[in-house]
Amino acid sequence: MSAQQAQSFLEVEAKFSVPQSLPTPEITELPGVADIGETRSESLSAIYYDTKDLRLTRAKVTLRRRTGGHDDGWHIKLPSDLGRTELHAELQEPVDGVYTVPQHLLANVRSIIRNHPVQPIAQVDNQRTEQVLVDADGNTRAEFCDDNVTAWSLLPGGQQTSWREWEIELAGDLPGTDEGTDFIHSATQQFIAAGARVSASPSKLASALGDSIENAPLPASMRTADVDKKSPAAAVVKALAANRDKLVAYDPKVRADEWDSIHQMRVATRELRSHMETFHGIIGGPEIKHIEAELKLLASILGVARDAEVVEERWQSLLAAEDSDTLDDTTRGHIANDMGKEYARAHRKVVAALNSDRYLELLDSLDELLANPPVSSPEGEFPEAVPAAGEAAEGEAAVDTDESAEGDADASAATEITTSDIDSSSNQAAEASEEEEDPAEAAEADESDQADKTDEAEPARKSKKEEKAAAKRAAKKASKEMEQVLAAHLHQAYTKLLQRHKKATKNWDNDKLTLHEREDYYHDMRKAAKKLRYAAEAAGSATKLKTKGLYAACKKMQSVLGDFQDSVTSRDKLLHLANSARRRGEDTFGYGLLYQRERAIGLEALKDYESAMKAINEAFKPLKKQMDK
Repeated sequence: MSAQQAQSFLEVEAKFSVPQSLPTPEITELPGVADIGETRSESLSAIYYDTKDLRLTRAKVTLRRRTGGHDDGWHIKLPSDLGRTELHAELQEPVDGVYTVPQHLLANVRSIIRNHPVQPIAQVDNQRTEQVLVDADGNTRAEFCDDNVTAWSLLPGGQQTSWREWEIELAGDLPGTDEGTDFIHSATQQFIAAGARVSASPSKLASALGDSIENAPLPASMRTADVDKKSPAAAVVKALAANRDKLVAYDPKVRADEWDSIHQMRVATRELRSHMETFHGIIGGPEIKHIEAELKLLASILGVARDAEVVEERWQSLLAAEDSDTLDDTTRGHIANDMGKEYARAHRKVVAALNSDRYLELLDSLDELLANPPVSSPEGEFPEAVPAAGEAAEGEAAVDTDESAEGDADASAATEITTSDIDSSSNQAAEASEEEEDPAEAAEADESDQADKTDEAEPARKSKKEEKAAAKRAAKKASKEMEQVLAAHLHQAYTKLLQRHKKATKNWDNDKLTLHEREDYYHDMRKAAKKLRYAAEAAGSATKLKTKGLYAACKKMQSVLGDFQDSVTSRDKLLHLANSARRRGEDTFGYGLLYQRERAIGLEALKDYESAMKAINEAFKPLKKQMDK
């Protein structure tokens, strides 16, 4: 493995706290274990690194430099659905006595640390006895470790701690399998019966840091917005934060080129942008517009790679189904390999974009937006106008700069209106009438040298009660107005979808238009369905509007038109390959054959269009009644 490569594997393990006096269990009794293949003792020393505000630790990521064992080097452990993904890089010689984290390894956590430097935060020394568990054929099933640990937190207020723990880690093909899960379960039962306890700490680093983690500052991504938890703005911030977290979570997966990661990160990017647009009228301002523009650019870069990925998969299926012997070897070679090369180029451009300062500034802007949401201007009015419900300009722009099969939300030129101001913090309490004080009673109180607090406390209790009631009314009013804002966006998105539907169906048989022009109307229709779906999701998450039915119907429409649009994109790529082959003097018949097959697949997908449109209309009816109340 070269210095510029990181080895990756899935780590699935369980940890147990044990007293010093507890003997090692009979691990050969675990399922499938026939013998102990090897026993080795190691003295390990690890330095853990993180940013000053512990961005990695808070994201359940560990970065360490370890020496003394059979896997010396730099290790990054990332959270995974099945366990943890561990990346290894070789340990290089220090420069002027200082070890530097390899930049290619840090790239995997760039979305978390941004441009913040990492520094040592803990040292963990470990006297380890490791036993390799093998099956009857000598294959390694797991590794059992008996660790005696001494650790030091290097954070302010950090202390030295010591403890003993057991680890059982799956090996070979067991990680991520049902058999592996059963093995861990059996080991857990046996170790608990022997006197161990499942560790309350997720990692050695967490144990080493202890309470000193509280002395580190919070990163912007974890700062709580200063908004009333019961206010509409709080629901908006929560929804957008979930979108931001999803985007950041897919970043390392995209860099590692994990399956479907490009697709999911693109979805997260567009979902975040669409939700921000839907929440116009609740939050707004120039920074929102800037972030939306940056998200659109990111989605378009991801889209190029996603198109190549989709088309490559479709072509592999076409080749597998082609049994007419009409494709020559040259044509098969181009179809089998060219899109893979295009995807590799597009993926490199995606990674370059993720390494850019512009992308990292976008993430910082999102953190700052969520920590300090632009809820209202100083005058108490929302800085953004809300699109009018049901209105859309006839000359709306149909410009789409996204080169992807799915496309991007087109630039809107819809007519806008200004909604009533939403003031979630207004507290108007009725003034309590003051009763005149009896002079005799006042004199009596003076003589006692202690004023009776009862008369003063009673009006205060009434005022507090009234203030609470007023605040409750204000919150209810704000929630209602928020619902009206989101309902306006929903209604506008639905109106636009109806317009796109009308244009698509009206022009499908228009022989004055090219095939591509007619297909583009359905492409626009799909974008409208996606816009309505995201609006429904945003409204459903932030209000009491029942949008699940509409969301599901829009998702079905997206699927129908997605299959159709993928066939269109595939045909475009086939036509491009055919033209290139023609210039080289190669046979192009095979490209034409596959082109027509993709055309037939697309038309087959459109057969479900009318039923999908009917489902959207049916789902919107009860929602409209709810919005009109």
